[in-house]
Amino acid sequence: FSGTKMRWILENNNDASRLMKNGNLRFGTVDAFLISRLTGGRSFFTDHSNASRTMVYDLAKGQYDADLLKLFKLTEDALPQILESNGLFGNTHKIPGLMDGIPIHGVLGDQQAALFGQLGFHKGDAKITFGTGSFLLFNTGSQIVSSKKGLLSTVAWKLKNEKIVYALEGGAFVCGAAVQWLRDGLGIIKKTSDVETLARTVEDAGGVEFVPALTGLGAPYWEPEARGVMSGLTRGSTKAHIARATLEGMALQNVDILEVMRLESKAKLARVRVDGGATENELLMQLQADYLGIPVEVPTNIETTSAGAAYMAGLGAGVWKDLKSLSSINPLQKKFTAKLSPVLRKKRLQTWHKAVFSSFK
Repeated sequence: FSGTKMRWILENNNDASRLMKNGNLRFGTVDAFLISRLTGGRSFFTDHSNASRTMVYDLAKGQYDADLLKLFKLTEDALPQILESNGLFGNTHKIPGLMDGIPIHGVLGDQQAALFGQLGFHKGDAKITFGTGSFLLFNTGSQIVSSKKGLLSTVAWKLKNEKIVYALEGGAFVCGAAVQWLRDGLGIIKKTSDVETLARTVEDAGGVEFVPALTGLGAPYWEPEARGVMSGLTRGSTKAHIARATLEGMALQNVDILEVMRLESKAKLARVRVDGGATENELLMQLQADYLGIPVEVPTNIETTSAGAAYMAGLGAGVWKDLKSLSSINPLQKKFTAKLSPVLRKKRLQTWHKAVFSSFK
């Protein structure tokens, strides 16, 4: 979130303050910087999804907010003009290796692009990106949902001649990083893919609970002082139980976030699509479906962030005429359905939450 950073620069750099007064200073997120460079400095644009992360954007009005600009000591002409996500952001100009005149379409924030790449076009569509952390986005349609549970209200995208689409976002700080810790910190696996093989040697975690709050807890708890907890250990506990408990903790923290999204948006959550490297771990995907109680879908293309940007660019360039024409472009590779009964799921979540609260300082 760049508002505080921009103000800090203005207050601590005399050149920046002087350039601002003279109308010669430009602040922009990475997309605006790249667009400017690709067009030889001719374009200074961003899109609504990126603008919504600057702290100076009015979600409801879809424009920079005068009061927030004043708070952060900014002038609007120092910020990039906001265009639709599938708009024309300029044309390439004097870039080595590229032809002049290539139109630039398709600008989206990181997680928003992943949701678009997952074809999450409708209210209630949700995605989980499994990376070092896990990142969840939930489409709330034309409604801005103001979360009371620590989730982020954001713009998902804005298409030409259409209303802004909004979303709720939440993330867990540690997801795949927990498996890396098993490998590098504890040395119980040699490579990250070994965690599934090891975890499958036991039927369950044997009562072992692992809350991967190795760098604090993110949404929906926001407890930066929380620390990782491993409990339920006995003489019979093995590294296989720890591996299984790690995968369960990765899945369960996503359940907490998605449940808040569902409740606060009042939208039906019928399925969730997933992407990222950890989707190759089929045990993790099955656990995710079991603990959510809904299908988990893995698309053919799991690099959905870059795919989403490409789909948006294709809409802008006329490769596809509308969202409907994109509906079959990223078919499913695999679908995991819940096998755990509602009674056992509820019981499992109760033991998980007991462990989570024990991680708070």
